[in-house]
Amino acid sequence: MTDILDELQWRGLVAQHTDIDALRATLTGGALTFYCGFDPTAPSLHHGHLVAVKVMRHLQLAGHRPLALVGGATGLIGDPRAKGERSLNTREVVAQWSAGLQAQLEGLLDFTGDNPARIVNNLDWTAELSAIDLLRDVGKHFRMGTMLSKDIIARRLASEEGISFTEFSYQILQANDYLELFRRHGCTLEVGGNDQWGNLVGGMDLIRKVEGASVHVMTNPLITKADGTKFGKTEGGAVWLNPEMLSPYAFYQFWLQADDADVVRFLKVFTFLDREEIERLEAATQADPRARQAQRVLAHEVTTWVHGSQATAQAEAATAALWGTGDLRALDAPTLAAATEALPATELSVGGSTIVDLLVGTGLEKGRNAARKTVAAGGAYLNNVKVTDEDAPVGQEDLLAGGIVLIRRGRRNLAVARSA
Repeated sequence: MTDILDELQWRGLVAQHTDIDALRATLTGGALTFYCGFDPTAPSLHHGHLVAVKVMRHLQLAGHRPLALVGGATGLIGDPRAKGERSLNTREVVAQWSAGLQAQLEGLLDFTGDNPARIVNNLDWTAELSAIDLLRDVGKHFRMGTMLSKDIIARRLASEEGISFTEFSYQILQANDYLELFRRHGCTLEVGGNDQWGNLVGGMDLIRKVEGASVHVMTNPLITKADGTKFGKTEGGAVWLNPEMLSPYAFYQFWLQADDADVVRFLKVFTFLDREEIERLEAATQADPRARQAQRVLAHEVTTWVHGSQATAQAEAATAALWGTGDLRALDAPTLAAATEALPATELSVGGSTIVDLLVGTGLEKGRNAARKTVAAGGAYLNNVKVTDEDAPVGQEDLLAGGIVLIRRGRRNLAVARSA
């Protein structure tokens, strides 16, 4: 066992924890079983979940045994939010989303070797509980004062919406998960996001009261940007891991756009690069920030982990091609569609539209006179090739995969035209 706690702290992956000396001794004293829970409140995990999964993977690499819990039961209830009651999804939807989360987790953790990861679903034991059993065997160990004092509960009680008993009871169900995993698998550590601290401690206390055993909890911080604002969301919404909800290209671009002030911290949190390499990239960023070397490594590493090397290669090829350093014609239609999805767009009449039409139609220029001046000055490009004839129509031979052409004004202004 290596001192994994030092590694996690250096990476900024530890927020709160139980007794630090006891936790360190447990982590270095031999292989332990730990767990982290993921509720199916959406069809996919998102980039925020990657922080907890990274903690799991680091612990696994240090020799510990991970249990990835999919909340087939708690997903039917919903962890209380800061604002407003959750809408309850049907059992069928929760089951479908649970299967999707399980498939994603199976691609992010190692299920082979001496300490393979294992998927567990809390519906397996919660569904067996009657209301009487839950109240007698679990609920009797919880004190209302403690439950009401939790920050999220207190805020909801003070709000106009209040909180239902359904969401209020969530903390009991999650605590029972830890007890069940302690009994079934000898699990002695629970990890999760820092917003889950109260729920994690509830499980630890329940095990102490019921089994008389001492176990541990540890949270990872909720990642924010250097300016303190929330970290996340692309132009199209959440940064989903499901490629059908967010293309690998858009996922890659999200990481590529990391600010210089954030990129080194993100390298520590979201990649497995060692200290020496991260320090090298930090020095490179300080010496030549315009090269964005650290951002390119970050995007490459995270996209490869989530989507695989082939998807990363396609995203990198599309990025290079869009900005003139790669071959646009080497890209397939889905990759091009994803790469140009957020660009200004217009309709293309093959054999009829000219570069002037497209510059104006996409909004890259405000009028035809301005567009002609741009062409004359050498600032107009079709598929990254400079256009010198303002009257030349765009022909069939100009179309890229998927029937599109790429228009560029100057170095940084891109748009797309799609054939009707």
